[in-house]
Amino acid sequence: MRLGGFDISLLSDGTFWLDGGAMFGVVPKAIWDKLNPADEENRIELGLNCLLIQTYDKNILLDTGLGDKFDEKFKERFKVNKAKELNISLKEVGLTPEDIDMVINTHLHFDHAGGNTRLEMGNPTPSFPRAKYVIQRGEWEDAINPNERTRASYLKDNLIPIQETGLLELIDGDTELLPGVRTIVTGGHTPNHQIVLLESEGKKALYLGDLVPTTSHIKTPYVMGYDLYPLDTMMKKREILNRALEEHWLLIFEHDPKIGMAYLSEEEDKLKLIST
Repeated sequence: MRLGGFDISLLSDGTFWLDGGAMFGVVPKAIWDKLNPADEENRIELGLNCLLIQTYDKNILLDTGLGDKFDEKFKERFKVNKAKELNISLKEVGLTPEDIDMVINTHLHFDHAGGNTRLEMGNPTPSFPRAKYVIQRGEWEDAINPNERTRASYLKDNLIPIQETGLLELIDGDTELLPGVRTIVTGGHTPNHQIVLLESEGKKALYLGDLVPTTSHIKTPYVMGYDLYPLDTMMKKREILNRALEEHWLLIFEHDPKIGMAYLSEEEDKLKLIST
């Protein structure tokens, strides 16, 4: 769709399934299961929705999905469905990986940065060889020095080749990367999790990353058990969604398997979504 002077396209890297209880934290299953029905192993389906931004001279990709470096055990554990994948999605809009000028990672968990690299002759190599990979410095440091809680989420094959090939660009805090493309640090999910605000010709859109992973997470208390600092998530979510409502931002949901983009409205003091 057109957003002012930008073209934006939602690109799929397929779907996967995660534990529903972990996705909704303290929210009881009797409530979240009505919104996102669980399978026999208590998992719910999630999308892998990356965003392509095309300015007048740049192609920018927000997050890269799971990629394809996983084995059968991983595929079975997370019920990965790659009927759709990022390279195919790029091809459908007339681009190749070599056409991407910048990759912005909201954070470096494997379902957001798995496609940063691909295997070439058995070795991980950057998937987008002409792109700068833009990452918060604190997120990068946490990812390459994980602790017992975070180790399973950060996979070095998704990260180190970016640094070794000189494609890594670290930033500190909220940053305007290009006119109309701005990162905002939210914390919460990880200490340096960032979202991306787009603004062009009076139109605004926000790529939410894991601050609000699906449309089912709009309510303030609906926070993931995966979040390291859930109270920070709640505070920032409330702030961001209030601004989105007041300024009519288009919201882009990274993990919703059915609704990728929507606007907010308010009815009887409750937030509602209007699909595009």
